[in-house]
Amino acid sequence: MTNIDLCFTSATKLAAMIRRGAVSPLEMVQAVLARLERVNPRLNAYCTVAAEQALEAARKATAVARRRSARLGPLHGVPVSIKDLTPTKGIRTTWGSKIYEHHVPDEDALVVTRLKAAGAIVLGKTNTPEFGAGANTFNAVFGVTRNPWNPTLTPGGSTGGGAVALATGLGPLAQGTDLGGSLRLPASFCGVVGFRTSPGLVPVHPAPLAWDPWSVNGPMARTVADTALMLSVITGADARRCARSRAPPPTRSAGWAPAWRRRIPISAACATSSSPAAAPRWWRATKTAWRSGGTRCRRTSSRTSSTAWH
Repeated sequence: MTNIDLCFTSATKLAAMIRRGAVSPLEMVQAVLARLERVNPRLNAYCTVAAEQALEAARKATAVARRRSARLGPLHGVPVSIKDLTPTKGIRTTWGSKIYEHHVPDEDALVVTRLKAAGAIVLGKTNTPEFGAGANTFNAVFGVTRNPWNPTLTPGGSTGGGAVALATGLGPLAQGTDLGGSLRLPASFCGVVGFRTSPGLVPVHPAPLAWDPWSVNGPMARTVADTALMLSVITGADARRCARSRAPPPTRSAGWAPAWRRRIPISAACATSSSPAAAPRWWRATKTAWRSGGTRCRRTSSRTSSTAWH
């Protein structure tokens, strides 16, 4: 497997590879950091890169993974990026503001603590508009973050840096926040997955911003499976936060596998011909991907459309 293949390997597959010794956490982190040096200057996904801390953590994770009796966390050795609104111990956190340009927290946010406890390795901080207030990712400290598919366009916001990092292979997982679309909007602009959690499912601590009680922490990844995996390690109540979610903490696979294997109804507009062979190439590829994931695809009739495929 080449370094670029490694950079685009899913978190679920990467975690399994690390467990069986097919790749080490150090090799993974080195591959992503090397790609980051080439890609990030053009797109500005990361505003602060914690290379030395990440390499040190990767060396320790590699040593642990080599012990036969070691119990590895679900994200052991998997790289993750943290949004620059979320405090990280020993790594600059600016909230995208000149006011906090040189601020270095002395404690991790709860979500970062949980990611590290699961074995994840923090690569650095991803760019955000000032205090997360905006649907475009730019600020006076670090400048503009650009869309990975067309650098003249915006990646959305406010977790724009995290979405760009995922789309360009600068880590398989990204932590973000969402008040009015800050995970979902950049995910849609960059072609990745962003999930806004229910308030209280992922407690926010500390919460220095006035709107933090209404904002939520959530996972972002390139696949739904990776998003579910990340979600599974950051959920759960915390005594320091009064908000509670009534939803039970998800399992590592809950919420995506059962739904993905259901029959999916599709408008007839997606299939321009009653013949599968005459359907557009992108549509045939989509159905092939669905079938590979266990979805049943067959022709059907609909009262509201002449022909539909699902």
